[in-house]
This record gives sequence, structure tokens and C-alpha cells, in this order.
Amino acid sequence: MVYTKALGEVLKNESIATGFYDMVIKTPQARVAAVGQFVTILCGVKTLRRPISICEINASEETLRIVYQIRGEGTQWLSTVKKGDRIDVLGPLGHGFSVKNAKNVVFVGGGIGTPPLLGAAQNCPEKPDAILGFRNTGAMILTDDFKSACRNVMIATDDGSYGHHGFVTDLLKKRLDESECDLVCACGPTPMLKAIAVLAEGKGIKCQVSMEERMGCGIGACLVCVCKIKSGENDIRHAQVCKYGPVIDSKEVIW
Repeated sequence: MVYTKALGEVLKNESIATGFYDMVIKTPQARVAAVGQFVTILCGVKTLRRPISICEINASEETLRIVYQIRGEGTQWLSTVKKGDRIDVLGPLGHGFSVKNAKNVVFVGGGIGTPPLLGAAQNCPEKPDAILGFRNTGAMILTDDFKSACRNVMIATDDGSYGHHGFVTDLLKKRLDESECDLVCACGPTPMLKAIAVLAEGKGIKCQVSMEERMGCGIGACLVCVCKIKSGENDIRHAQVCKYGPVIDSKEVIW
């Protein structure tokens, strides 16, 4: 796997919703990045880097777009970075989505699991559908971006303040019952991913899930992000999500 450490120049770092920020970084790493991969960023004086999914890639302009949520001191520090500042970026890391040959794709994102799906949606050979879930209207992010990249965008909110009042799986079941689908790609909380995998498997549809696990190093050395996956017919093995994933065939995951 090819990854490098670089000082990227911040071209933008703006608040897009309460606690959510949209950052664009100019770095030569964009030339080798793939949709669904991630980077780790050194945030201030924190020892451990913060893993953040890549939202969009512009290889010709050498830029990476990331959308992140403030969840602790590291991402709080990141939100204070200004345009023109340089930040320490390691990446691109992990394995991303494979959508090159899929015709009827449905992307399902939950909360901060939505950003890594955008670049993959933009790279589909035909316009896909997207189902996005948020806590409420104030937590909605990237909806306009998905409307530009997708044929249909369906939104669910936990409180019913926008779109469907309920789970993304309600909308996914309806979509799979009504129209053809070759591939489901999902990112979000583990219970959501498990439910999506069950729905897709029940329909005989391929499903790729981007696992959200805590990471220490991001390169497979610390074993913090280990998850159980199937190995052969009856064997189980432990795989580092940062190295084997984060995108994994849902049939391999032991939920």
C-alpha cells in the first residue's frame, strides 16, 4: 500500500452545521487517493493522529476534501485551523469502495458516515440513489452535494423534522422492493450497517460497508481497530479495519 506523510495547505475550513466542518487540503497525496480511503491528521500537540474519511478527491488540482465533526480535543483544534495554515497529513490509507462496474447503486449514510460516500457516488458510471440519515434538520450535511451527484436522494431524520421520520433502513427496504439494485454501499453506526447488510443479503445484493472503528495508528500497527471477519467456510480471523478496510464486503463481517 502506498501512503505518504505531507504538510498539506488548508484552502478552506468552514462550519457547515453545528459541530460539522468542511475542509479542503492541497496535497500531492490527492494524486494517489481513492474514494472511501481516509487520512490521519496530527492535531496540535496530541500524540495520536485523528482518522478522517476522504469526502472528495481532485487529483488534477491536488486537493482532498474532508468533512469532520468535533468529537474531542483533537477535532476541536482542527476546527480552529485557518486558510493558509499547513497541517500534517498521513495517507491515503486503507481500501475504499469499488463502484466502477456497478450500474444501479444505492448509497446509505448515517450522520458523519455520509461524507465518505460522496466521492464514491460521484465516481459511479451511472447516477446512483442515496439514502441519508440524520438526527434532525440541524445535523444535515452535504445534501446539496448528493443531489448533484445522484438521481434520487432520500432523507430520514430521527425526530421527523425533515423527510422520513424513522430509520434509513425503512427507506432502503422500500427502495430495494421497488427498483433494481446491483450494489449497496453504506457508512455509519455499526447497528445501522448490520441492518443494511441483512437487507441486502436477503435480496441477494452485494453490499460494501465502511466500518467506523476507533483507530490509534491508522496503519495496522496498534491493533486498536480490530474486528472479526470470516476466513474461509468456518474460520474466523481478526483484521485491522484501518488496513483491511475500512470498506469491507458485508458478508465477511461477523456482526
